[in-house]
Amino acid sequence: MAIGGLALDDDDSEVGNIDAKITAAVVMSCIVAASCGLLFGYDIGISGGVTTMKPFLEKFFPSVLKKASEAKTNVYCVYDSQLLTAFTSSLYVAGLVASLVAGRLTAAYGRRTTMILGGFTFLFGAIINGLAANIAMLISGRILLGFGVGFTNQAAPVYLSEVAPPRWRGAFNSGFQFFIGVGVVAANLINYGTDSHRNGWRISLGLAAVPAAIMTVGCLFISDTPSSLLARGKHENAHASLLKLRGVENIADVETELAALARSSQLAIEARAEPFAKTILERRYRPHLVVAVAIPCFQQLTGITVNAFYAPVLFRSVGFGSGPALIATLILGLVNLGSLLVSTMVIDRFGRRFLFIAGGIQMFLCQIAVATLLAVTEGSTGNGEMKKSYAVAVVVLLCIYAAGFGWSWGPLSWLVPSEIFPLKMRPSGQSLSVAVNFAVTFALSQTFLATLCDFKYGAFLFYGGWIFVMTVFVILFLPETKGIPVDSMYQVWEKHWYWQRFSKPT
Repeated sequence: MAIGGLALDDDDSEVGNIDAKITAAVVMSCIVAASCGLLFGYDIGISGGVTTMKPFLEKFFPSVLKKASEAKTNVYCVYDSQLLTAFTSSLYVAGLVASLVAGRLTAAYGRRTTMILGGFTFLFGAIINGLAANIAMLISGRILLGFGVGFTNQAAPVYLSEVAPPRWRGAFNSGFQFFIGVGVVAANLINYGTDSHRNGWRISLGLAAVPAAIMTVGCLFISDTPSSLLARGKHENAHASLLKLRGVENIADVETELAALARSSQLAIEARAEPFAKTILERRYRPHLVVAVAIPCFQQLTGITVNAFYAPVLFRSVGFGSGPALIATLILGLVNLGSLLVSTMVIDRFGRRFLFIAGGIQMFLCQIAVATLLAVTEGSTGNGEMKKSYAVAVVVLLCIYAAGFGWSWGPLSWLVPSEIFPLKMRPSGQSLSVAVNFAVTFALSQTFLATLCDFKYGAFLFYGGWIFVMTVFVILFLPETKGIPVDSMYQVWEKHWYWQRFSKPT
């Protein structure tokens, strides 16, 4: 077969035979794409802190402030307000919609263009939030932030999986979660610095424009992925992009890799007329569908995002003041960031399954321990008084829990769905995965404070139970994808004890 002047045979993808080198262009492109995580991370970190600031509550949520000032309020129910949670979770409704649209955008206009669009949208949302005069402006800004996060969360992991050399794909892709962690820590520092200022909440919300601007400008200096360019018929641009990424000294490997990518892109173009919704339901893609839905769903059912959102609220509920609560939240973010660095170093050495399982066990034990501690000190009424030593123990346990997430389910939940789909389904497959992530995050963030109020310490048992379930799922149903080229990923399904019945030709 000849495609764009390239002679191709009908053998399986040759990409797996290529040991692509790490070049400066690869590093720069991956850093820029991974920095999209700053948007998501900054919002996660900023939202929880802002919702504990007195001037912010006075202006938008006075009923919550009144409840917090009451002497005998149930500790579990202080911040239970549907309007307050709507402020946080509205972003995820918009992100859900945007992620579904983003699949078509990345297929039609490329990964890079979608990231730029997400950056601009997030930038405008940050400006509106910083200038908000009423709830309507506040929610409108959140919706724009959601569109920005939806676009970038869909495009960036796919970009990273397609640009990074197969041998180091895990390390480069984990950079996305690392930048989420950087965004969280930066937001916590800003919240701590602005907490005592009357307009501190405006500064915190408005500064979200900074990471958006940095990421957007960075995207202007990188090229789109060779796979994306080939799928859109831009063969010369794809050749130039791949040559830049792999280096002119590796011209022979570039030609071989481009030929393999061109073959995959041709198959993707031929299959594009078939709707994704129909294709993904085919029997042979059953493993892809299950994993693409289960992994992001399970990631949120670890409880990490709602804990990150509401960490300042949670720490205030167990006895910390506003300042100490923000410091404890900052410590939590730093621990998570450190664990992400560990993940980057070991993800391509020990593999995905090992990290999933070990991190799951670590998080499970911590959730059970936190629930036990709260049950003993606060009881089921929530009217008990927690000693400072016990409150510190809660922080320590949540830090160990955050570390377990940071080197396992954090980066891997973005990596695995982005690397398992064939090229013809990759943008839409990632959209499905991100949409599930947003849908579950919305449901949990909208209900977490009410769940904490109703379940009391049982809320942590709830998440602990799900962590147990997801760890068993990984043990039984997730094959190892370490070091497998994305265009040869079909091999892992054909060799899996369960999924082979769907993947092998009948």
